[in-house]
Amino acid sequence: MRDVVKTYHTPAGDFCALRGVDVAIDTGEFVSVVGRSGSGKSTLVNMITGIDRPTSGVVRIAGTYVHELGESRMATWRGRHLGIVFQFYQLLPMLTLLENVMLPMDLCETYPQAERAPRAMALLERVGLAEHADKAPSAVSGGQQQSAAIARALANDPAIIVADEPTGNLDSRAAERVFHLFEELVGQGKTIVMVTHDRRLAQRASRSIVLVDG
Repeated sequence: MRDVVKTYHTPAGDFCALRGVDVAIDTGEFVSVVGRSGSGKSTLVNMITGIDRPTSGVVRIAGTYVHELGESRMATWRGRHLGIVFQFYQLLPMLTLLENVMLPMDLCETYPQAERAPRAMALLERVGLAEHADKAPSAVSGGQQQSAAIARALANDPAIIVADEPTGNLDSRAAERVFHLFEELVGQGKTIVMVTHDRRLAQRASRSIVLVDG
């Protein structure tokens, strides 16, 4: 990410969320992003994931200039290369937890049909939710929904995981399980970018990026 600026135009005037941000993250790094509310953390995540585009500047990930991709190509690229853990889960309420985890595999067809359900179940087991696989999101706690969202982010075995407050709704035991899972993934060569308010967890990442007023 080079000299990235993001300005929002509002009735009250222009608001600059990112002010010429330069960030370089190496393959296999575990990076935490910290800062107060309104510092630009979520905007930074949106730039990395291609959910939003910079007003100016360059966003290049694994050799792809993601800010230049059209919506269709962006969606395909994102589904195959990124695993995203949203702050508020974004699970589909009409699907079971198992079906939610299978969904990225169905959309991108990254695995044969017969392998998708077993893989999704293995991921749910990895985050401690195997016994809840057939439940709807509304039938489990907020923390369990967050864990299911993490399992879904891993569905297509992406090289990069971007997590926005992944432990914010978890108790300390579940948060520790998630952190150890992230450490394990980094050990396997994955790159993780984790936005967090938890200074203790942030300090355990290999590097912290601190945002102050964009």
